[in-house]
Formats: sequence, C-alpha cells, structure tokens
Amino acid sequence: MEQARQTRVHRWLLLIVAAVFVWSAIRPASYAVWALEVAPALIGLAMVIALYRRFPLTTMSYVIIAMLAILMLIGGHYIYSKVPFFNWIKEAFHFERNHYDRFGHFLKGTFAIVLREIVLRKTPLPRGAWLFTIVTSMSLAIAALYEIIEWLVSMISKGGKASKDFLGTQGDIWDTQWDMLCTLSGTLMALWLLAKWHDRQLVRLDQSRS
Repeated sequence: MEQARQTRVHRWLLLIVAAVFVWSAIRPASYAVWALEVAPALIGLAMVIALYRRFPLTTMSYVIIAMLAILMLIGGHYIYSKVPFFNWIKEAFHFERNHYDRFGHFLKGTFAIVLREIVLRKTPLPRGAWLFTIVTSMSLAIAALYEIIEWLVSMISKGGKASKDFLGTQGDIWDTQWDMLCTLSGTLMALWLLAKWHDRQLVRLDQSRS
C-alpha cells in the first residue's frame, strides 16, 4: 500500500515536470539559451527514469530532482537574469540585479540529499562527520563543474549573446564565487535540516523493497 502511494506521488511529479517542460519550450526568450539551460535537466531526468526500477530513490530525492528540473525549465524559458517575479523583487527592494540565479544555486545545494542517499546506499560510509564532509565536497564539486562548463561555453562561442545570457553574470566579477557560496549555503541547510527526515524515508524505502 505504501509503495503504491509513493509510486503515485512519483508519477505526479513526472507529470508536473513534463507539463512545465512543454510550457518552457513554447516561445522561450532564446532557443539557444533554452537548450543550454534545459539540457542538464533533461539528461538528469532521463537517468532517473532509466534507473527507476533498478535503483529507486526516496520520495524526498525525487521531489528535489523535480524541483531543480522545474527551476532550470523556468530559467531556460525566461533567461535566468530576466525571470519576471525576480525582476519585480529587484525593483521593489532596489536590488542591483535579478537574483533568480542566486536563488537557483541555493536550491541546487539541496541536491546534496540525493548525493547523501547514493553514498549511504552504495558505500560502507556510516552517518557522521565524514559523510557530511564528503557530501558537502561532492556538492561543491558539481557546482564548480557547472561553472567550468559555463566558462567553456563562453570560450567556445567567443562571448556571443547566448553564452552571455547563459553565464548570467549581470556585470558582477564575483558571480562565480557568489554562486558557489549560495550552493554551499543550500547544501549545509539541506544536510542540517533534512537529514533525519531523509533517514526515515531511507528506512521506509528499505522496508518496501524487502
């Protein structure tokens, strides 16, 4: 019964992401930027779907993956630096930039829960300080890799408009460092606040599979 309920939740998550994908693909601000922003989400979703039977994850992990996919689909549709709601926040609070990308990097830190799950289930590493440190390091490594990919796209395209929109620095020379700090903050928050809840979901997952 519990497993059937969780499966329904997972299907709803997939349907929601699929609906947002269709919306995102309809007349985005730039199809070139859309493709760059959406590609990681599509690759990640394809991997999750392909492994659903062989290596099912907790519902918490699936919610996080769906949330991050939607985040990228919205950013791809509007361009991160031009998301309307965050433009309104910029004007209302007199910020110097649209902070959707910073918000996005903060939320991407929650992917640490997915990494934590994989490490706990596929390695003998126990819960504790080392797990916390290694998962945090993995989260930052992924964030750094993404920054390197953005830089490579800019280099290959020789600083074209699409690559500038993809980078989304908005004139901030410290944009990469801010992005990494936001990811670190999101990672620490997720590990501190969600770890015990995540452990309970891991126990239920083991019980449903036994």
